[in-house]
Amino acid sequence: MSAPAEDTVDLGALSAWAPQLAEAFVSLASDIALVLDSNGVVLNVAQGGAAPLSPTAHEWVGRAWVDTVTGETRSKVDRLLKDVVSTGFGRRREINHPSPAGADIPVAYTAMRLGAQGPVLVVGRDLRAVAAIQQRFVDAQREMELGYWRTRQSEARYRLLFQVATDAVMVVDAESLLILEANDAAAQLFDMAITQLQGRPVTFGFENRSRGAVEELLVTSRRLGQPAEIRARLNGKVAATHVAATPFRADDAIRLLVRVRPLDPPESPANRSSTLARLVDGADDSVVVTDSSGRILAANPAFLNLVQVDAEVEVKGRLLQDWVVDTDGAFEVLIPQVQRLGIARRSVSRVRRSNASPVAVEMSAALLAEGDQECIGFTIRPLTHAAASAAAALDPLELLGAAVERMTARLGELALPEVLREVAAIVERHAIQMAALQSPGDDATAKALGITSASLSRRQRRLASPIRTAENEPGLHGRP
Repeated sequence: MSAPAEDTVDLGALSAWAPQLAEAFVSLASDIALVLDSNGVVLNVAQGGAAPLSPTAHEWVGRAWVDTVTGETRSKVDRLLKDVVSTGFGRRREINHPSPAGADIPVAYTAMRLGAQGPVLVVGRDLRAVAAIQQRFVDAQREMELGYWRTRQSEARYRLLFQVATDAVMVVDAESLLILEANDAAAQLFDMAITQLQGRPVTFGFENRSRGAVEELLVTSRRLGQPAEIRARLNGKVAATHVAATPFRADDAIRLLVRVRPLDPPESPANRSSTLARLVDGADDSVVVTDSSGRILAANPAFLNLVQVDAEVEVKGRLLQDWVVDTDGAFEVLIPQVQRLGIARRSVSRVRRSNASPVAVEMSAALLAEGDQECIGFTIRPLTHAAASAAAALDPLELLGAAVERMTARLGELALPEVLREVAAIVERHAIQMAALQSPGDDATAKALGITSASLSRRQRRLASPIRTAENEPGLHGRP
C-alpha cells in the first residue's frame, strides 16, 4: 500500500513555523492566511496590504473557521477541510465572509496540512475586485439587452402606428374572394374610388405573375384558419408589396382581412425604427391603436396634440371614448362594427380637448388581427370649418337613416324592448330637430309636436347629451 502524499514530502518539520508561513504567504501571494488546528479552529490570522480584508478577522482566533463564513458557503468549508484530511491539500474554493459593512466578502481559499499531525495552513485571495468587474460586465450585458428590447418595442410600436396610418385594408368574402369593403389607403393604392373596388376580385390589382400566389394565399388562410403572408407586385408598379391575409368571423360568415403595404427596404433595426418614427411622428392625421375593448395601446404625436396632452403615457391604458363626444351613439357602436365587419369608414364625431372646445373630426377604424392580440387601429382627421359645417348640415333624413342603421347593427346585443325604446328615442330626436327647423319659435314648434313649450325645452336640452332610454321617459303623445 503506497504511503500518503504528505509522507512523500514531509511538511511536518514546518509545523512550528506555521504562523510565520502564514505571514510569508500574505506578504508574497495572498491577502489573508489562517492557521487551523486539526478540528478546524482558527489559531492564527494574518492579513496583508494597507487595507485589511476584514477589520474583524482578528476576532476569528479561537473560533471554528466554519462559523466565520456565510451560511450558503459553510458546506464548502467542510469539503475543503475533508480534502485536507484525506490528501493533505485542498483545492481552490470560493467562500464568503459576512461583513459589518453589509456586502459579503468573497475569498478564494486553498489549504495544506503541515505534516500528518500538523496544523492546516489556509491562504486566500480577495475576490472583491473580480466580483466588481463581473458585476459591471453583468450590468453592461443587462443594459445592452434592455436597450435591444427597447429598440424592438419602439420599432413594434411605430410599425403598428405606421400600419394603421398607411396600410391598404380590404375586407374580402372568403368564398368568392370578392372585395366587400376597403379603406381610403386601398383606394389610393389602386387608383380608384372605394365604390369601384367593391365587388371586384381581390387579385385584380396585382400583376399576372402574382395573382396566382395571392389567390393561393387567401385560399390557404381560409382553409387553415390562420394568418398567412407573401410578397407580390402590383399591376403597373415596380415596387414589391407585403400582402397579409387574416381570417375572421363576421356574423355567420368567414371574411378575410387583407392588408397590403409597400415592402420595406433592408435596413438595420435602429435605422428602420428611426425611419418609421419620422413617418409616424410627422403624420398630419392622428393615429391611435387600442385593444379590443377600446383602451389605448399607442398613439402618435398628432393625437396627443389634438387632445392637448403632453405625453403618450397620459393616454395609454385609458379608453379612447374618454375623448369622444358621443352624442348620437355613433362611436359606441364603432368598435363592435369593426370587430364584426373588419373596417369602419368616415364616422363624424367630436373630440374633447383639455383647454379648448371640442373639435369636429372624421374617424376611420380597421381591425388589426395579425398579431397575438386583436387590436383596432383608428385614424382621426380634424375637419375644416367648411367640412364640419357641411357635416352638420346633412339631410336630416340621412342622419336618421344612419342612426337607425347603427341601432340595427346592435340587434342581438340588446333585448328587443330596449332596441325599440332606443329607436323610439332616435325618432323623437329627429322629429324635434325637424320641427325646430321648420317652425319659427318654441311655441309654434311645441304646438306642431303636440307638447308644451316647457316639455319641448327639456327635450331640446336633452339633444346635447347621449340618448337616455328609461322606460318612464315620455314619448310624443301629447303629454308634458
